[in-house]
Amino acid sequence: MSKSIIAIADAGLRRPGNAFRETDATRPTGWLSARAATGRDAALDYLRAFITVLVVGHHSVLAYALISPNAAPRHPLHPWLAGIPIADSHRLVGFDLFAFFNDTFFMSLMFLLSGLFVWPSLARKGATRFLRDRLLRLGVPFGVMALLAPLAYYAAYRVTARDPSVATFWREWLSLEMWPSGPVWFISVLLAFDGIAAGLHRFTPTVMESMRRRASVGFRRPVALFVALICVSALFYLPLRVAFGADGWVTVGPISLQSSRALHYLVYFLAGVAVGAGDVEPGLLSPQGRLVRHWSGWMVAALALFAAHVAAIVALGPSKATIGLAPLARQLILGIGFVLSCGAISFAMLAVCRRFINTPTRFLDSLSRNAYGIYLVHYGFVLWLQSALLPAPLPAVIKAAVVLSVGLTASWATTAGLRRIPAVARVI
Repeated sequence: MSKSIIAIADAGLRRPGNAFRETDATRPTGWLSARAATGRDAALDYLRAFITVLVVGHHSVLAYALISPNAAPRHPLHPWLAGIPIADSHRLVGFDLFAFFNDTFFMSLMFLLSGLFVWPSLARKGATRFLRDRLLRLGVPFGVMALLAPLAYYAAYRVTARDPSVATFWREWLSLEMWPSGPVWFISVLLAFDGIAAGLHRFTPTVMESMRRRASVGFRRPVALFVALICVSALFYLPLRVAFGADGWVTVGPISLQSSRALHYLVYFLAGVAVGAGDVEPGLLSPQGRLVRHWSGWMVAALALFAAHVAAIVALGPSKATIGLAPLARQLILGIGFVLSCGAISFAMLAVCRRFINTPTRFLDSLSRNAYGIYLVHYGFVLWLQSALLPAPLPAVIKAAVVLSVGLTASWATTAGLRRIPAVARVI
């Protein structure tokens, strides 16, 4: 779905120092006030918080999507074990578009954001201490939430089970050949990517330096960086999509990863590492840089490419076999559409947040501080709320709004309460 999602990028989000410096006179007043008031990068903090809310919203609406519940693969022996565990009879087609838009970019952007502060953290701490801190910040929460995952999935099990007792559910859970962990799969994969970055930093520093130099072109020419990211992403994504399909997952114990996107996510993470190796603020994400100045163009491009991608899926979907297009060609066309849309939306999100989200507020600061915890705990609240609302004769939009608002609020309050415990606050 992090310290990005939020706290995952690096606890301090301190600005790395190098020769590229902006003067105070060249920085927007709002941006200066955000830095002065919080000591953090408000735009990136708030972007991570926004994506966290999108994750909660994404899971909240899936039960009410018109197409997704029917298309989601179901385990032949355990129908509750699916990417969409609960499917309500009240549905709305607009939720499919919302979910598909999110799925196109938000995990990729989270990996990119999570990589932005890896380089300065490695430079400051060294590989060994960096990994030790990552194990604390990522490994411990992942282990805890993976152990608690049955509490969330039990809500879905009760919907279809002949015997909904806890004992029967537990026996069935232990009979699985895996240990589903839900959305926290992201954290385990991010920890693995951090390990790769630490290994590159320690054993092949020249590779990291080469990545930094190549990414520096984006400081002056973000379009060139975008094209490079698209090309590298396509190079690693398309073969896996052809081999495993667009929606296949591989699971080992509590660790899961979408097969076709494994290397695509790594590319985005390493792109973030490379961009973060320079000075993020006066570099690609400078308030005065070309990416931010042309935010409207990026938004138009993102929406246009996404619309084209949706149109291609409608035209080339599995039910359109009569058009005579070979399966390989169909996969490549749809794969290229995904790669282009993902990159354009990610760049547009970065530009818009840097352009407009500069002034800190108490509301956004609180959301940002608690976003990592919200990501960790929200899934259980969402599934239990969806389960409780199944018999309610309410429109899908009302049900989704209730699940999102109550689930987000409950997750936020739970995280804020847990963070009052000093030992927990050091982790989330």
